[in-house]
Amino acid sequence: MPQSPTWTAAHGELARDLERVVEARVLGPFDLLFGLEDAVRRRARESIMDWTEALLGSDDDAARTTAMRLVSTLFPADVPFDPPPTWWGSPFGRAVLLRAGHPSSDAVPFTVAAAMLGISRQGVHDLARRGKVQAHPDGGVTVESVRGRLRDRLLNDSTD
Repeated sequence: MPQSPTWTAAHGELARDLERVVEARVLGPFDLLFGLEDAVRRRARESIMDWTEALLGSDDDAARTTAMRLVSTLFPADVPFDPPPTWWGSPFGRAVLLRAGHPSSDAVPFTVAAAMLGISRQGVHDLARRGKVQAHPDGGVTVESVRGRLRDRLLNDSTD
């Protein structure tokens, strides 16, 4: 079945972003230490296509599992996952948000929510004031409300 142009563009952007992250965090360092066979790069490209399909696919459990597996493997740390706000605006960051939420937080500051939604911090304050995203009692806004807002916006954009 042919995919929509929007889905095809999202697929390409996500695959390119994942390829960039995997190269920087896995393949590049491995190549520097041990040398890298072409077969490993080919296998990595195949895996990236599989992950992209899972992240954009209709199986919510597979998408969530893939997102969490990639985040924990590509960004290992002894502290909770806390990428810079700009990461959430990347194709991979948006896919993680849409499919799994924030891996280590129920709420985010207005600046992070702004990056997640691709709007200004003041825009998030306005959305919270109007009840379009939910303020969190400890400050900021809930990840789930930001996730829902982004999902609704993407669904509405794809039908225009």
